[in-house]
Amino acid sequence: MLTRRDLLASFLGAPFAAACARRVETPLPPGVIAGASADFGHRLRTERAPAPTEWEAHDVVVIGSGIAGLAAAWRMRHAGLHDVLVLELEPSIGGTSRSGQSKVSAFPWGAHYVPAPNPENKVLQRVLRELGVYDGDQIAEQFLCRDPEERVFYRGRWYEGLYLTAGASHDDLRQLHAFERKVAEWVQWRDAKGRRAFTIPVAYASDDAEVTALDRMSMGEWLDAQQFTSPRLRWFVEYGCRDDYGTLLADTSAWAGLFYFASRVVEPGVESEPFITFPEGNGRLVAHLGQRIAARTHWLAMNVAPHEQGVDVTAMTPDGPRGLRAKQVVFAAPQFVAPYVIEPWRAAPPPHVRAFSYGSWLVANLTLRDRPRSTGFPLSWDNVLYDSPSLGYVVATHQRGIDYGPTVLTYYHALTDADPRKSRERLLSAGRDEWADVTLADLGRAHPDLRTLTERLDIMRWGHAMIRPTPGFVWSAARRSAMQPYRGIHFAHSDLSAVALFEEALYQGVRAAEEVLDVRGMESVTFL
Repeated sequence: MLTRRDLLASFLGAPFAAACARRVETPLPPGVIAGASADFGHRLRTERAPAPTEWEAHDVVVIGSGIAGLAAAWRMRHAGLHDVLVLELEPSIGGTSRSGQSKVSAFPWGAHYVPAPNPENKVLQRVLRELGVYDGDQIAEQFLCRDPEERVFYRGRWYEGLYLTAGASHDDLRQLHAFERKVAEWVQWRDAKGRRAFTIPVAYASDDAEVTALDRMSMGEWLDAQQFTSPRLRWFVEYGCRDDYGTLLADTSAWAGLFYFASRVVEPGVESEPFITFPEGNGRLVAHLGQRIAARTHWLAMNVAPHEQGVDVTAMTPDGPRGLRAKQVVFAAPQFVAPYVIEPWRAAPPPHVRAFSYGSWLVANLTLRDRPRSTGFPLSWDNVLYDSPSLGYVVATHQRGIDYGPTVLTYYHALTDADPRKSRERLLSAGRDEWADVTLADLGRAHPDLRTLTERLDIMRWGHAMIRPTPGFVWSAARRSAMQPYRGIHFAHSDLSAVALFEEALYQGVRAAEEVLDVRGMESVTFL
């Protein structure tokens, strides 16, 4: 058993552990591990699907109800293809965009915003119009993230924004402005076909050699080459990599690092697209995409067997094995799952699967009876601790405009070991109480009264939360190969875009659905 000091050192760093490892008399608040179902999913590695005694037929079976799977079913429904069944091993749909509800507020269990869509992002525009958020010209004001948006905690005080300007030297600011000019150059850049270097969806970005060369180096190496040595700038850039990818500078493709800063900016000198958010995060979008679809939860797809007439799927359910006969399958689970599930791949997995690498994340939701004390800039939507390995927290009640009383804080902690297997081992080595203690200790440096204000603390452990855009992966042949259909199986997941964004999962789900529609001779007008 780890001592408390060992536990804090493992997740928050030795210096912090030395200062905070003393016994804490206030007991931990109640709570549970809300998911994800690691033990259920790990059965794929150790078990083979028993023969089903019951079979049913469907036009299409979608495996996985994350955004990509829901988007695929949503697109097929729009085309009039309604016999689509979605399978999900978890108790609820949504994947890393799912949400929860406490007595105080709805809250996210993962992804918690989408940027306003840029002109290229037709499919996101369509979804937001359906939801009543976007009228084709602008986003309804009540859905845009309200001020104040961001703050950073440093040496006992909160400051506005994410770049730490307080105490910044002349050289720190010079390097920040030089970095901003470099980003602006890439925002303005166009290839011979008029394509931007970085845009969302990634599929519309330029594949020009000048752009793709960035993928062959790390973001750390790119900063070195530009002589960007300022610790504050490097922290700021690395925070972006940790925030979207769960990676450090050394493990992030320079293409992905610059994509974070440039893809959401329409033109140089203009602020990036504003954020759209809801108390439940992207759970609002999950609920919309999931309307009128047939979904079966607690169904673990264990075997996918393509044959001349279609694809047979064997699923383990609470009532035993069940068989599904489909004409096509949309495989909307991560690529690492495919060799355990697709029958012909078990003995000889395709080489491209090995190129996919996933990061581990811890998400905790803290229900508070009152707002914690703060020194400096006031409580914001996004609250980041400068000297913490975590990503800080967002405030679920922020959009409601109530700045006092009970609230829910959603805390994010990406485990960023260079070896992702080590991150998963560390993530799963700590249970609910250990992670609750880590969360409270981390945030307690900014809010000394937090532990006494927290009435409940639930956690979610995402062992394979998101794809890691490591150097060489974004523009690899492996990623392109993974998108190719295989004997009636069409692939859809954000990992196919190399960046784990809501918009990319949406794009990949619609792309796979339109492949199915094309095979079936249905609807030629694309949503993409």
